[in-house]
Amino acid sequence: MDLHGRTLVIRVDEATLGASNATFFSDLVFLGNLGMRPVVVAPTKDAARALVRTMNRSGDTAVGLSGADAGMIPAARGETIGKVDPKLLRTLLDAGYVPVIEPMAFGFTGTDVAVAADDVAQALASAVGAARAIFFNDHGGVIDAKTKLLVDELTPAEALAIADDSSLAADLRTAVRAAALGVRGGVGAAQICDGRVAHAAIVEFLTARHLGTQVAGTVYTG
Repeated sequence: MDLHGRTLVIRVDEATLGASNATFFSDLVFLGNLGMRPVVVAPTKDAARALVRTMNRSGDTAVGLSGADAGMIPAARGETIGKVDPKLLRTLLDAGYVPVIEPMAFGFTGTDVAVAADDVAQALASAVGAARAIFFNDHGGVIDAKTKLLVDELTPAEALAIADDSSLAADLRTAVRAAALGVRGGVGAAQICDGRVAHAAIVEFLTARHLGTQVAGTVYTG
């Protein structure tokens, strides 16, 4: 699949940001130079601001946004997300910027609401019709309970069933569910992998190899 000009959503985690050998920043520059349009979702507000500073020093033109900016991500009941308005995001992408999103939603009562970064990535990827979404998670993907091997690919239905398995780590369940809902919402495919692996984003986006678990509309074998 030609990803030139297509939007990619990357949910980065604390483990990737804290790894001294991570290639995340150079990978972003590389993807941008190939004509791809990355959107980065940070794990926290402080991490988003640090990301913007680092990215602007490493060759990207990054812009920090809260989900509350322009009412882009409205808060719904509890800590859930309402219908995303992607106009601001598309404006920045069209102008060549890399948006870095804080996981905050616009609260209509006057207080912004912290929401799960995985949910933000899923909602944004669905709203802009992203070609790919990637969820960095230090578990590296889903491990089959019987074989103890990494699961290469899942359908959205299979992923949602796994996300209900309480034996899995809570943060991995959140990522798997977000990946499945993103694909059901129109995202081409979603990957869950360890962002500390060298060039993880490039491998997942540009090759047929999976470092982690991919969720796609169908499972390909052979």
